[in-house]
Amino acid sequence: MRLYKLKKTDEFSSVFDFKKRFYGEWLFAHIKPNAYSYHRFGLVVSKKVSKLAVRRNYMKRVLRALIQTYTGNVNQGYDIVLQVRKPYSSDQFKTVSQDFNRLLHRLTTATNRSVNAVQAVTAITDQSLPNNAG
Repeated sequence: MRLYKLKKTDEFSSVFDFKKRFYGEWLFAHIKPNAYSYHRFGLVVSKKVSKLAVRRNYMKRVLRALIQTYTGNVNQGYDIVLQVRKPYSSDQFKTVSQDFNRLLHRLTTATNRSVNAVQAVTAITDQSLPNNAG
């Protein structure tokens, strides 16, 4: 999957202000629907998580690698900000990878549910509208 990035402060702020989150053991996923047919990602590793820039950069590198190997189908695009909750090293790569996949699976499950709900409401309103036959 190609990595489309969130770059501007306003893009990050709009995702944080939308207030839809998924929590994992290692990561937060802040999400917001976008107008594209692909996901755009932003990565946040704060100094609270690790004081050393080398470690923060490693964590972002791992997340970028996980994003590029993600092969989920995308019906609707989302802006996703992944925020690291606690520090990890190469020893925990497998668990971080599982956490990442679990978060994105929850995202696709939630979007499928919302799409089905919209289709159901549309079907009900279509049935209840009177036909304007002349």
